Amino acid sequence: MKSLIVTADDFGAAREVNDAVEIAHRDGILTAASLMVSGAAATDALDRARNLPRLRVGLHVVLVEGRPTLPVSAVPDLVDASGHFRTDMARAAANMFFRPKVRRQLEAEIEAQFDAFRATGLNLDHANTHKHFHLHPTIASAILRVGRRYGLRAMRVPLEPRPALRRADPVAKLPSALATAPWAMLARARLRAAGIRVPDQVFGLAWSGAMTPARLIGLIENLPEGLSEIYLHPATGPYDGSAPGYAYADELAALVAPRTVAAFRNSAIAKGGFADF
Repeated sequence: MKSLIVTADDFGAAREVNDAVEIAHRDGILTAASLMVSGAAATDALDRARNLPRLRVGLHVVLVEGRPTLPVSAVPDLVDASGHFRTDMARAAANMFFRPKVRRQLEAEIEAQFDAFRATGLNLDHANTHKHFHLHPTIASAILRVGRRYGLRAMRVPLEPRPALRRADPVAKLPSALATAPWAMLARARLRAAGIRVPDQVFGLAWSGAMTPARLIGLIENLPEGLSEIYLHPATGPYDGSAPGYAYADELAALVAPRTVAAFRNSAIAKGGFADF
């Protein structure tokens, strides 16, 4: 059996993202969104989510390229002089692994984000992390410890089967997954052992910020058996803090293109959020 979740990340980062999430859910194939609880437009995102009862919403844990939910004074080793999370992920990861006080700050910040999500009153469909930082074993462990207390039942692990990518776009040059795949396989094994639902395959890493209608249709038409997640970063245009080179509006267009919608609706694939499976 084939099942599919289509997720938008960075919900709450900006009005441009929130606009796209609403459009893609109402008029396109979007079934889920991952909320940044401390994003600049989180309140606006929450208002929209409450008016979109079929949209499954999860927590997008932010530990890099954003601002903490806790006061800066509570997480001094996680932030830089501007009060934002550090951008050097390798150095931040090393500090989290080797320094107990940094791990305590990390767990406190993760708990604050889960607590903020609970305060929204929304059902927690899933959790994932900005930049897939939960592939770091220390972060994964902290999310598991905290998440259990908040009803966490599902998480994304970015493992993409390359044959499906090649069938979806035979001429595309695929980036190497050697840097992420070993950590992703470890994370999937740990999460499943802990009773967390993890998709059998996830698409979006190779074509992050570059998901075209043809690629999206190709993935739908060549979807492997089992539970799949396709994640995108739709927005109506660039916004403060957006990633250089990302084709945000094109990803929105891919989600609402008539050909995409037809392929999605005419398929025999079961569709929804994690809670539906």
